[in-house]
Amino acid sequence: MPTFTALTTLTVKDNAEALAADLETLQPEPTGVGIFEMEDGSGLWEVGGYFDEAPDQAGLALLATLHGAKPFAVSELPETDWVAKVRRELVPVAAGRFFVYGSHDADKVPDGAEPLLIEAAMAFGTGHHGTTQGCLRALDRLIADGFVARSVIDVGCGTAVLAMAAARTWQGSAILASDIDEVAVDVARANVAANGLEGRVTCFEATGLDHPTTMAAAPFDLIFANILKGPLIDLCPEVTARLAPGGMVILSGVLNEQADDVIEVYTQAGNNLVYREEIGDWTTTTMRRNL
Repeated sequence: MPTFTALTTLTVKDNAEALAADLETLQPEPTGVGIFEMEDGSGLWEVGGYFDEAPDQAGLALLATLHGAKPFAVSELPETDWVAKVRRELVPVAAGRFFVYGSHDADKVPDGAEPLLIEAAMAFGTGHHGTTQGCLRALDRLIADGFVARSVIDVGCGTAVLAMAAARTWQGSAILASDIDEVAVDVARANVAANGLEGRVTCFEATGLDHPTTMAAAPFDLIFANILKGPLIDLCPEVTARLAPGGMVILSGVLNEQADDVIEVYTQAGNNLVYREEIGDWTTTTMRRNL
């Protein structure tokens, strides 16, 4: 059965959020609605709806006009077995000592690697994206330098691959994984269980670092924040405040041309640049909070 997408862009975040809320009331109802800041430096926000049947074109046009958006672009997507497609296209990834793989590639785990199992059906934040690879490689460098973290949080955890990598590394440490998306938290918990790390990684739904679970565990020796430029900058005061003196933060989800802006904000907040790496279009940065 084909599915449909309806996508548009706006220049104002509040308008985009209002449009996304109204889009959920459209008939026929969308199966999902998404909103995110585009990563091309344009300052635009994209709003998208996903439908099991053709959406109401007149209703979409009205919503676009009311909220000052461009006309919706509607596309019909052919029926696809996404899990099978992902299994064909996502090969295992080695990032330092870590090896990210699906169960269909279990026979390919190298001797001596730290294996991280991510099922194809849960393939966002799998290690195949340059941002996740960058974070795993940054963690690998810290380990090689003798860094030890007793408390870790993975903010915007997605599949929790970074939190699980930390749990594989420091077995006695407290590891948290938080995400604003309930589905992502469910996926994270499933991956934690599949990797035999239940009781070692705590997954929970939270926005930012002011959640009671986060506050009770702070300060952190290591914070992962693999999100986007805007949220990274917005969260800078919270991230810095939750870091222990001398603690490390690994930042990613940032386009190469955006990295200097993020580094400047975190430097002004009291963090020093330790290392930065570009993988494709994406930069991952490791910073240390001043003592």
